[in-house]
This record gives sequence, structure tokens and C-alpha cells, in this order.
Amino acid sequence: MTGESGSDGKVLGPNARVAAALNEAATILETQGANPFRIAAYRHAAETLEHLPRNIATAFALHGPEALTELPGIGTGISSAIAEMLLTGRWAQLERLRGDIDPVAVFRAVPGIGAELAERIHATLHIDTLESLESALESGELRAVEGIGPRLEEAIGAELAPLLDRRRVRRPEQPPAGATELPSVAMLLDVDREYRGKARLGHLKTVAPKRNNPSGESWLPLLQTSRGAWHFTALFSNTAQAHQIGRTRDWVVIYFYDDQHLERQCTVVTETHGPMLARRVLRGRETECRLHYQATDPFFGHQPGPEQA
Repeated sequence: MTGESGSDGKVLGPNARVAAALNEAATILETQGANPFRIAAYRHAAETLEHLPRNIATAFALHGPEALTELPGIGTGISSAIAEMLLTGRWAQLERLRGDIDPVAVFRAVPGIGAELAERIHATLHIDTLESLESALESGELRAVEGIGPRLEEAIGAELAPLLDRRRVRRPEQPPAGATELPSVAMLLDVDREYRGKARLGHLKTVAPKRNNPSGESWLPLLQTSRGAWHFTALFSNTAQAHQIGRTRDWVVIYFYDDQHLERQCTVVTETHGPMLARRVLRGRETECRLHYQATDPFFGHQPGPEQA
């Protein structure tokens, strides 16, 4: 994003660059049928920056993330996105919407993570943001990545924390009305069902991912949908591992956003063994999935359930 030029060829300042990125995201989301509230929030934030009399990069450098949340119409999630752009020159969410996200470059920003390890993290955990890397570290999921032992795990945590602290925006004391800490398992499985059903019928717009797509084909369908206070983006996993073992139409990555537009993610897969064989399961929330099926499926525990359509 650094050094981008406008239509007249002039190099854009930080306010204009960030505003352009927010407007581009809003436009893409609109074409994908995203929630109008989310689209309007990005456009409002872009308009605020376009008319801001002071340099947003300078304000951020002097006062940190709080300089962003003080601006009208810019909440916690959008502030975090702006901080990401100002610090790194990129915005993972916009790159994902374009189809050109590069998780390896994202993770290599953490000292101690080289290209091969970054690739393994992405392939194993299906994550592509530093925030998700932090969540994997806290939950212990990072240990599932080949080559990461206790010492490297500790070193990654020590390097990751200051990177995120520089752009982290403290959340308000009270959560948005109707929002909870995480969407329920039932809600996420319903988004997964909607996505795979519409993708199978060809009812979704597609993008041409730059990674693992040598033909440049536009094959990756994206779903924008909402449930209550939550907004969701769903797409098939485009990791090298998913391609190698033929899971590109099975593994679904779901990004979810609350009314503050803070982004988090999860992965839904078809279970290949155990009591949830052939059922859709959220990685990292297997216990909740088992309880969900026990409560909703009278055949659970008696025979393998068919994969949800």
C-alpha cells in the first residue's frame, strides 16, 4: 500500500491510501452481497479519513490506536484494520477479498518464522492473520505444526505480542448489543451449510486466488452472510495441503465479524474418524460440536451420520 498512486499519477498520502482501501473493500463486499451495514461502515470510515484535516499516520505514531477510535464512525475493528495498514502497508482482509492473500508474507513478519514454517502454519491451521496466530498460540493449537516445540512456541509468543500490541485497539467494556464472545457452533455450522450448498449450485461469485492456482482460474467461491449481530465471510481452504489431498471442496474457512467489525476465523471440516465420523466439525471446538449433535441428532452415537448437505 505504501507509495500507491491515484488516478492522476500522484502518490497518495496515508489518509487517501487507507480511505481507498476501505472503499475498495466496501465495493467488493457490495458485489458479493454482504450486509449493507458492514458496507456502509467501511464507506463512512473512508469518508471520515478523506476529510480529516490531520495526517492519520502521524496521529497514530504519536498516540497509538486510540487516535483512531476517537474518529467519528470508526469502531474497534476498523481501527485495527487501519492500524494494520499503517504499520505493514497491507490489509489481509482486503487481500483475501481480492484473492491475493499471502499468509506466508503475513507470518514472516514475526521474527523467527521463516518461509517454510510460515507455510506449515498456514497449511496446518488454515489461518492467515497474526491475530489468528495469537489465538492458536493461546489455545495450544500451534503445537500441532511440525517443527514447533515449546522453545520455539515461547519465542514466537515473545515476538508476536509487541507486534500486535502496536496495532491492538482495546475493546469497549460492553459488547455490542446482541453479540457474544463467539458465534455458536450451530450458527457456524449453518453458515458452512449455506456456503457449501450455494457453492455446489454455482450461486456464488468467485475469485482467482494467486496462491496454488497456476492457471489463474476464478474458481474460489465466496459467501457473505449474516446471522443476528454477526457478519460472515466463508470460502474453501486454498492451502497447498488441501489441494494435495483433495480437500479444496471440503475444508471451509469462515471469518466472522461482530458489530465492531473485529475479524476472527475458524475452519469447518468433515470428520474422518470417531463418533462424529462424516459430520461437519469446527476445528478446536470439537467438544462443543459433539454436544451439539447429541442435542440435535437422535441418531448420534448409534451410527455414523451422513455429511451435512
